[in-house]
Amino acid sequence: MNFKVPSRLRRLLPESVELPQLKFPVTQPQTSPLRRRVSTRPAPQRLTEVLWFGRNPGGLRMLEYVPPGVKGPMPLVIVLHGCHQNAEDFDRASGWSALARQHGFAVLYAEQKASNNPNLCFNWFRPSMVTRDRGELGSIREMIDFSRRVHEIDDSRIFVMGLSAGGAMAAALLATYPKLFAAGAIIGGLPFGAARDAMSALDVMKRGSTRSADKWGHHIREASPDADRFPVVSIWHGDADDVVSFVNAESSVAQWLAVRERPRTKGRLRLFEGGERREWRDDYGNMILELVTLTDFGHGLPVCPLIEGREPANDTERFILPAVVSAPEQLVKSWGLAA
Repeated sequence: MNFKVPSRLRRLLPESVELPQLKFPVTQPQTSPLRRRVSTRPAPQRLTEVLWFGRNPGGLRMLEYVPPGVKGPMPLVIVLHGCHQNAEDFDRASGWSALARQHGFAVLYAEQKASNNPNLCFNWFRPSMVTRDRGELGSIREMIDFSRRVHEIDDSRIFVMGLSAGGAMAAALLATYPKLFAAGAIIGGLPFGAARDAMSALDVMKRGSTRSADKWGHHIREASPDADRFPVVSIWHGDADDVVSFVNAESSVAQWLAVRERPRTKGRLRLFEGGERREWRDDYGNMILELVTLTDFGHGLPVCPLIEGREPANDTERFILPAVVSAPEQLVKSWGLAA
């Protein structure tokens, strides 16, 4: 069943620490016999499409940016867009490939097709699409494996970031393949296992869920029963999000604390201009989980202020919102990707 969104939610789905704004250089994409340039606009594009990367059970598109001249194994960041978005516009607005060129890591985009979902949402709410090695989850796993085979990727430094529907899919990847990822970010998203069909998805988006922490944790333990380690998880959410309730961010925190051997109910709180950051660490002082709450912030990816007064050019830009902190820049820093 396709995910058809009511008109009142049509502006759907695709957000601690002050950082300087980066200036993104304009570059040309690499070329390869297995890939073709993705360019439907006059401006030069960074991303290239991989035409074949495996069985592709979920029928997704794969696009990537691999910076030239990097010596030795490089980190890999998987980026998942929200509804009504595409990889090319999302990359331009978020600046991920520019950061990749600056710091020397590869970027992989999975892109939804209208034939799978007319609103271009990843189908995170359909169990068949988020089961290990099946559906859209299986397609993204095949993309990652393709990148590892073709490029010199550091297997210990693979990361994933998703916005909204992409954030829910990122949660599914982290829960299902915990040993594959060093860390991941769920931005304006939902916990793994939050819904089983389109109607329950709309309900949990709007109101959240009252499940216990143990029940949330059960979804991850069921998907990865043999996991002996879990990635570092960063959860970002605006407290004024009227598309995906903030309750879902709290549920995501409960879910990831529940699968830890010694969960802690309270994290260390740090305030910054425009929000707060609560972090949880293990007995050795290593970060295991953080919740970044942005004050008076709606539904979208937080970036450093855009050009004042400029109207969004498309649906993607509508959900790339100005903030005092840029999530991509902060993640690059916290994940140790900054050169």
